[in-house]
Amino acid sequence: MSLDELRGWFAGRLPDEWFTGAPELQVDRDEIIVIGQIQDPVLEDTASDEMRVSARRSRVEAFREETRDKRVRIAREAQHAFRRKVSWGVRIGDDETVFTHLAAPAMTRLRMAERKVLDTLVDSGAARSRSDALAWCVRLVGQHENDWLQELREALKRVHEVRQQGPDAG
Repeated sequence: MSLDELRGWFAGRLPDEWFTGAPELQVDRDEIIVIGQIQDPVLEDTASDEMRVSARRSRVEAFREETRDKRVRIAREAQHAFRRKVSWGVRIGDDETVFTHLAAPAMTRLRMAERKVLDTLVDSGAARSRSDALAWCVRLVGQHENDWLQELREALKRVHEVRQQGPDAG
């Protein structure tokens, strides 16, 4: 299933009034996260930052509660069709909130030097477990190597396109 097919499927299933535009889909082997922009609350120009934060938080909570039943139905359909978990999130202004989403296990074999890195993070209190430490390391790489990772993703898209044009494409 291509990303365009997924976008089309969700565009056909989602109520138009939920989001201010087409939702963003984040997809991997295990999960589809649907993130839509929702309308910022209307406040006076003189509203404090505290008031804006509170209004946005309230708007997100209201959206989550009011759409829950329909989101669950749509997610079940999508999970059946695409064999991936579906999670939801919203963006309001510059703030993004992702509702309950998947934490998929990832098995790996590490040599002693690599385990020592994880154990140091655990022993120092920076992480609760080796698993948390490994997730922390992955997030750190993702933050600091974003441009490089984006280049890799673009290259992988091109590889996928070339494979689709290959001899078995017919």
